[in-house]
Amino acid sequence: MKSIGHTLFVLLLVLLAGCEQPVITDTENTTVKKGNLTLSILEIEHTDFAALTRSAASDVCNHLNFAVYDAGGTRVKQTNQKLGDSDFGTVTFQLAEGTYTLVALAHSSNGNPTMTNPAKIQFNNSQGYTDTFLYTKRIVIGSEAQTLSLSLHRITALCRFIINDAIPEGVAKLEFTYKGGSGTFDASTGLGCVNSTQVMKYDVQTGKKQTQYDLYTFLHDTEGTLHLKVTAYDASGNILHEKNIDVEMHQDQITWLRGDFFSDANSTITQSFSATVNIDTQWQGELNLTY
Repeated sequence: MKSIGHTLFVLLLVLLAGCEQPVITDTENTTVKKGNLTLSILEIEHTDFAALTRSAASDVCNHLNFAVYDAGGTRVKQTNQKLGDSDFGTVTFQLAEGTYTLVALAHSSNGNPTMTNPAKIQFNNSQGYTDTFLYTKRIVIGSEAQTLSLSLHRITALCRFIINDAIPEGVAKLEFTYKGGSGTFDASTGLGCVNSTQVMKYDVQTGKKQTQYDLYTFLHDTEGTLHLKVTAYDASGNILHEKNIDVEMHQDQITWLRGDFFSDANSTITQSFSATVNIDTQWQGELNLTY
């Protein structure tokens, strides 16, 4: 009996060894050393507001995302990189022959965006919103290996909020809540595609003057208006001061907002402000407003 049982056990092991192993889809955080498509970031465009310049990826961001989608829009490959990785800025994929769409992102958010659908690439409030650069291209993979040098361009608009006066005693946190832009964009256009409520929170230091807070968004068009609410809280989460401001925004441009935010902070108050300024610029200039 023992001999029969041992024989059956051995036969079972042989059958299991002959079975096919499960197929693992290569879609997240994967890369290969050799393949038929190599992507290398050559430059990040327009990284200085004062002039049109070009920089290396490591100079302007700490996260890179590379994704490949098939002709039907299904993601088939994705690799995420962090600053400090030995291969930061270069990735190689092995792809079957066919037509694909490539998407590469550079940013400094606290994590990687959701890239399942190239028409809805999403950052969220917990990750934060930062300067973001995009490359996208349709490519045909054949029998010959290819190497592409990528040039990424900025797709964000920036509201730079400046508080001239000192942070009063008791204020512990500032919260910026804004609508009119998007935390999600379509890779084919670089434009926002969801009506998002974006939130950025900052701890602040009492007595500090000329503080600066950067608020990024993906506009639904090359220009738009942000509906911004700025709220000051104490350490217990009580509202001490609040303003509502409509802000003119342009893709690839900074809108500066400067003013004395706490000048009437003795009472909780909501104020409204709007301004319209005609400009003709893509990134070469900056729009200055006061609140």
